Parts: sequence; structure tokens; C-alpha cells
Amino acid sequence: MTPRRQRTRWIAVAGATGAILALTDRSSGAPAGAPPPADPRQQMVAVLAASGPHPSLGDEARVWDRFVGTWDCDFAFYLEDGSVRHVPGELEFGWVLDGLAVQDLWITYPREGEKERGIGTSIRIFDDRSRTWRVVFVSPKYRAIVTVQGGAEGDRIVLRGQDLDGSQLRWSFYDIKDDAFTWRGEKSRDAGKTWRLEEEHHMRRRTSGRARIEP
Repeated sequence: MTPRRQRTRWIAVAGATGAILALTDRSSGAPAGAPPPADPRQQMVAVLAASGPHPSLGDEARVWDRFVGTWDCDFAFYLEDGSVRHVPGELEFGWVLDGLAVQDLWITYPREGEKERGIGTSIRIFDDRSRTWRVVFVSPKYRAIVTVQGGAEGDRIVLRGQDLDGSQLRWSFYDIKDDAFTWRGEKSRDAGKTWRLEEEHHMRRRTSGRARIEP
């Protein structure tokens, strides 16, 4: 795997999933009668956001509600040559779609000599039939869609799925505290017998402020 591909695997991507807006109960959405944005092009963004989880989620909302907000990130990528590359960035978590889903934005800051940030997004919804959280990660720039599913396992959150090349994926949130957590991305090419750590990202909650790098 090339360093470029490793860097862009899950976070250096562009786009969002606003196109999947659905007609649902608006009880957890934006306040009724709120003035629309001055720029009509921002109207969709204003409608997308929700003030909190939908009541129908019950206790399952706790899985992700604790992550809502902005996190400063040290993204660490484990390359095939044994080296580890660190990239600074941030993570944005929030409820969307009338509180029936959680959306996140994984952002890397431009490296020296670059102008554009890296950005990727996921949508997380709870499937009450399988009793699992289903997550769709979209990368329009690299023409990729990755799906994983899972939920809380003890004091961790573990999501499993399949990579674009058929390998098994295991994404986990662990060491979860009020102001910090770690995200780990692992891959198996032998049906889960062995796993290789590809990414380990350390997050610390930002107490104030907004995204540092905007379009």
C-alpha cells in the first residue's frame, strides 16, 4: 500500500451524505420557526442538523451521544515499511436527520505546501431488527463506499465489515473518557486469524471553537 493510499483511506476524502435526507418525525430537529440561513445554499445544512437523539433510540443513543462535539486529533498511520506517520486534524460529531442518525466529519489539516484539507464523513443509524449500529463511510473523491456494523462491547465500541479489496475490517473506539478516546482501524487478510493495525487515532475533546480549516 502506498503512503498516499494509506493517508487517504478513511479520512482524506471529500463529500457529505446530505443527499440521504428522509421525511421523518421532526421532534428532535431544529427548533420550529428558526430563521433560515441568509445564504439559501446553506438551507440543507440547517435542516440536516438535530439538537439531540430521537426518543425512539432509547438507551442506544448513549453509544454515540457522548462523542457529540469537536475533538482535536493526532491521526497515526502504520505504514507497511514499519514506520508511523502522524497527521494533525480534528473530528466533528453531531446528531442529524431529526436525531435518528449521527454524522461525523474526519478532518486532516493541510500539510506544508498544500491548500486543501482532507475530509471524510460517516452516517451512523441504529437497525432495531439486528440490534446493531450500521455505519456507511462515503468517499466520493475516491469513488468508495465502506459499510461496517456493530455496537458496544463491554467498555469499547466495535464495528466490523469488509474493505474494498475483500479484507475484513475491525474499527474500534476504546479508552473512552469524557475528554479523550482512541480509535483503532485493523485489517485481516486471512479471515480474521490475524489482524494488522493500520491506524490508531488519539482524540482529545476541544472545549470551545469550531473547525479550524474550512472550505
